[in-house]
Amino acid sequence: MSALIAGTAAAALLLGGCATSALDAGVAPGAPAQAQTQASQTIARGPFVSAANPLAVEAGMKVLARGGSAVDAAVAVQAVLGLAEPQSSGLGGGAFMMFYDGQSGAVTVYDGRETAPAAATPELFYENGQPLAFVDAVLSGRSTGAPGVVPMLALAQKQHGALAWSELFGDAEKLAQDGFVVSERLAGMINSDAPQAKTRWASEYFTKPDGTRYQAGDVLRNPAYAETVRRIARDGAAALQQGPLAEAIVAAVQAGPRPGALTTADVAGYRPLVREAVCGPYKIYTICVPPPPSSGASILELLAMAERTPDIDKGPDSPEAWAAFGQLQRLMYADRDRYFGDPAFVNVPVAGLLDPAYVAERAALAPGLRGAAPYGVPAGAPNVGADATREPAGTSHLVVVDAQGNAVSMTTTVESLFGSGRMAGGFFLNNQLTDFSMVPTASDGAPAANAVAANKRPRSSMSPALILDREGRLVGLLGSPGGSSILAYNAKALIGALAWGLPLQQAFDLPNLVAKGDGFGADTEGFPEAVREGMAARGVELRPNTTETSGLHGGLWRDGRWDGAADSRREGVARTQ
Repeated sequence: MSALIAGTAAAALLLGGCATSALDAGVAPGAPAQAQTQASQTIARGPFVSAANPLAVEAGMKVLARGGSAVDAAVAVQAVLGLAEPQSSGLGGGAFMMFYDGQSGAVTVYDGRETAPAAATPELFYENGQPLAFVDAVLSGRSTGAPGVVPMLALAQKQHGALAWSELFGDAEKLAQDGFVVSERLAGMINSDAPQAKTRWASEYFTKPDGTRYQAGDVLRNPAYAETVRRIARDGAAALQQGPLAEAIVAAVQAGPRPGALTTADVAGYRPLVREAVCGPYKIYTICVPPPPSSGASILELLAMAERTPDIDKGPDSPEAWAAFGQLQRLMYADRDRYFGDPAFVNVPVAGLLDPAYVAERAALAPGLRGAAPYGVPAGAPNVGADATREPAGTSHLVVVDAQGNAVSMTTTVESLFGSGRMAGGFFLNNQLTDFSMVPTASDGAPAANAVAANKRPRSSMSPALILDREGRLVGLLGSPGGSSILAYNAKALIGALAWGLPLQQAFDLPNLVAKGDGFGADTEGFPEAVREGMAARGVELRPNTTETSGLHGGLWRDGRWDGAADSRREGVARTQ
């Protein structure tokens, strides 16, 4: 596994070239007995799929039953999600994929994050010298970057597929042509007050012949989507990046109001990237996440701080544990917001953030922290300004494991609810560029790490994770949607399952706590009164969560079988047969 490995207090930081043999992190003193005995005795194999829509899970399982690989199945799952869950992801969006090779143990990251047009400038979202209102930026053509998920999947499938690419889109095509039943969640989004659901594109799609909007239980057909996936099945990613589909994407982006500058050359020139994973020890495990522009390394920073915070190991009924978790989040987010961006444009000090001495210094601040946390200054930190990025709702996560033990953990998005609200070829276009800092420079003139630039990839909170044992073998995988709260949701699940020894479904269903800036957003009523009172006594006053809720999907290999889970806050399922 070629990766960046974050050390513990007793292990030095190692950069790159890590073999698949285990990092000898030892067993953390607070690790429950269950966790200490969960080293893999058998190879974790599928079939296993967990995703946010049952139709998509069924499509993935069918591909695995035909001998398809984990990546083959992920292609099929994404194609159906883009149809049946268009508020969250789709062919016009982007993704990060973690791939585990069941034979070699190698971990590979596929970066399908969208890119800004060649004509983009730092003032992309300015008008008359002032930043646009955020909703106006989202709905504008300026918000759409060159789509990345289809090229990324095509590259990964070329390298790790077992079936022909053309055989992976049958379920999506049939469901689009014949129709699918609108779910409760999709119906709620269609009939919501979200402006993206009311654009001329969305209104045309979601309005029935009688002039009313689709409701749960209605059958929705999308022949344009069926034609799109037929073309992609036949011609690969080129079908989307060139020709009529690319022209339709650009036409939608360049339409008013506030046309964007995306061109057919931008769409055609998009290239997915293969990157090295960032991996770090937690308890008796190694957690691997994507590198920047993903914010996954921030989760490793939080977990490393948690290893130095004994209160965390007191468990899910402890107000001390939850209060400590919230304070560590504040520190994590302060660092993430300051330093993370596209590494082709800014030096992201990942090694410094994960250095044991720095982690210990940050963790020591947590007990006395009141209000917003200051950002730290790790080794290698660049001179960057304050960040002004907003990350709205609209993302999905899926995991797949095949019969050979190959695995995919993939977070995928169109960014906001129905993306920009603009459509082409039967699918929604992303508003990913509003993931850049709306203000490019701080008052002192220092540029934000996540400022807009031509051909740059916006910072992302998407952090699909793989969990390995000390021998480098796969023992779990998970991830979540949630905008910037993804980091808190993934960390909660990892702590709940690996530190507190909970079944994965229970870990996912724990109440959420998100601590950014000077507030604590939470599933307030999900915490017992005694826990809430104990947290308040420690300065952690809960308020209702106002961000997108979690949609955790994943699995842990326990006792020779998959302990699969799908967040009860969504409509997904986890299946092994």
